[in-house]
Amino acid sequence: MNKIKLQQQLKQFFLEDIGDRDLSSSIFSSEQTGKLALIAKDEGIFCGEEIIRTGFSLLVDQLAIEIKVHDGEWIEKGQLLAVIKGTVADLLQAERVVLNLVQRMSGIATKTKEAVTLLNSDHTKICDTRKTTPGLRMLEKYAVRCGGGGNHRLGLYDAVMLKDNHIAFAGSIAKAVAAARDNVGHMVKIEVEVETRAQMLEAVEAQADVIMFDNRTPEEINMWIKEVPDNIVTEASGGITLEKLASYGETGVDYISLGFLTHSITALDISAKVTLNK
Repeated sequence: MNKIKLQQQLKQFFLEDIGDRDLSSSIFSSEQTGKLALIAKDEGIFCGEEIIRTGFSLLVDQLAIEIKVHDGEWIEKGQLLAVIKGTVADLLQAERVVLNLVQRMSGIATKTKEAVTLLNSDHTKICDTRKTTPGLRMLEKYAVRCGGGGNHRLGLYDAVMLKDNHIAFAGSIAKAVAAARDNVGHMVKIEVEVETRAQMLEAVEAQADVIMFDNRTPEEINMWIKEVPDNIVTEASGGITLEKLASYGETGVDYISLGFLTHSITALDISAKVTLNK
């Protein structure tokens, strides 16, 4: 995770929430100190160690942070996750932004772990998609990794994916791949989305680096994948649920990309309890 980018993002999140000042926490003087404990109210995979450390550090004066769990570890309901000490006003100002992010990231990590466990494959790997929350992509994709999954491309800038509309505008898969290869050079991977056997064979002929079987059934992929050379990476995507994971894994594809890991996730419930120093 890029810590400089994380700091900048957290600053923006705090500015959005606090504005000019926190009216609620203004009832406390700068001399009043206490501690805030983060406690799991659900079980799952924890993710957000750096969010806690960096987030509270931006706001809390003379803080002491003790994180009792690491990213990627399983946590139980009622488990103490972290204790942060500092001025009460600053602790309360940082609490909600930090909690929102840690809960969401832990929810993503937990769902990813569930998918990886259900797939139970030594070959096929689970990965995410670009269906992330605007502004949170770096954090959500990090959470997928903490859950045992992998990342697809990070954005439009680090890999080429030629979808149906790209191909339609270009005129053919062969033309689209050739134009992309000329434009981006040999260091960038080119993936082609296919929906028919004919498209798959054209992508093979064009020497695509990755072929994505889009919205295809396991039965279709089983028939087509035999004609894909071993040097081309294969991926299944589109409407794949947890219940269908095993059947897609049995096709032998290299990757299964799952949009729901980030676009429709349930946050892991975590609470914050404050104790005032006497």
